[in-house]
Amino acid sequence: MANINENYLKLPGSYLFAEIAHRVAAYKEAHADADIIRLGIGDVTLPLPRVSIDAMHRAVDEMAEPATFRGYGPEQGYDFLIEAIRETNYRRRGISIDADEIFVSDGSKSDCGNIQEIFGTDCRVAVTDPVYPVYLDTNVMAGRTGALGADGRFAGVTYLPCTAENNFTPTLPTERVDMIYLCCPNNPTGTTLSRAALADWVAYARKNDAVILFDAAYAAYITEEDVPRSIYEIDGAKEVAIEFRSFSKTAGFTGTRCGYTVVPKALTGRAADGTRHPFNALWNRRHTTKFNGTAYIIQRAAAAIYTEEGQREIRDMIAYYMENARMIREGLAAVGLEAYGGINAPYIWLRTPDGMRSWDFFDKLLHEAHIVGTPGTGFGPCGEGYFRLTAFNSHENTARAVARFAQLK
Repeated sequence: MANINENYLKLPGSYLFAEIAHRVAAYKEAHADADIIRLGIGDVTLPLPRVSIDAMHRAVDEMAEPATFRGYGPEQGYDFLIEAIRETNYRRRGISIDADEIFVSDGSKSDCGNIQEIFGTDCRVAVTDPVYPVYLDTNVMAGRTGALGADGRFAGVTYLPCTAENNFTPTLPTERVDMIYLCCPNNPTGTTLSRAALADWVAYARKNDAVILFDAAYAAYITEEDVPRSIYEIDGAKEVAIEFRSFSKTAGFTGTRCGYTVVPKALTGRAADGTRHPFNALWNRRHTTKFNGTAYIIQRAAAAIYTEEGQREIRDMIAYYMENARMIREGLAAVGLEAYGGINAPYIWLRTPDGMRSWDFFDKLLHEAHIVGTPGTGFGPCGEGYFRLTAFNSHENTARAVARFAQLK
């Protein structure tokens, strides 16, 4: 008999964005003429940078000629992309990262979900609450979290509340934990950790032999100087942290899929016999066993954004979305809604009015204003009473959505 992995049965309901899609589809079926504006899922709407399109065309032509055709590439990524990443995202910020500490992949979502495979199932996990669902759900699937309680929390997980009352800054845990998921700028709240706050987390990890799993997918959106673009800007972080980066929101690669993970060789974990082993070697083993590398054509497109023209194009793209974020944030404030984020990230996190529950507010927006957002409770118990909007739409649609908020009863 083929038994199932019963940890999957612990997962509550469907994946958050699948449930949103289901509700929107049902509404559209009943209201075919509804003009729906989507500010829910964090998918980009602007086309890829011109430099990336041109690079892909050249790469496709290479694949058509025997002399330049490429088959299997290095699983860790081509040197031309790795060196561009090292120079632009690390060396220029005074950070030393070795080439064999960078692993190119098909996106940071995959890496954030897969990274837990190189940790023991007895590791204690800490997540911020609210949290990007992938961090928690993949640890549930692995059997690391215990059972789901009536309060919506898993017994074997340490939750770090992030609400307006603590300025969305998680407090260091009072109990010892082994794996700490931090996302900065944060998805879903759009808020950030200061340099001092992040230094406190690095100090905690060093003291407790813990590992920080640092999702920096939105680093390119940071505007404030006190917010680190990389956790490796903090002294000692290379001994306690793994960093995830993405081309999805930085350069519009949600449909072409490319990201990378940095696993420093100085970062080690303990085996049952007490010996220390580098996580870099474990991740390399996992990566080469289960992944055949990101497509050459896509890596050429990704490398193109590190050219002078590419950097200008992605700055313009990010500025476009951040103008949408400004419109949403200021529009919500104008109608008396309390909103956060939207300064260093393309997300706006609003408090639902009059204590309305998150899914009720979702239905109200969909039915009365034809706007799709994301209920905060889908990101964890502390997300109840909050709601996420994204800046990934056109200026025109964003302005129309803001006007509809002003007409809500």
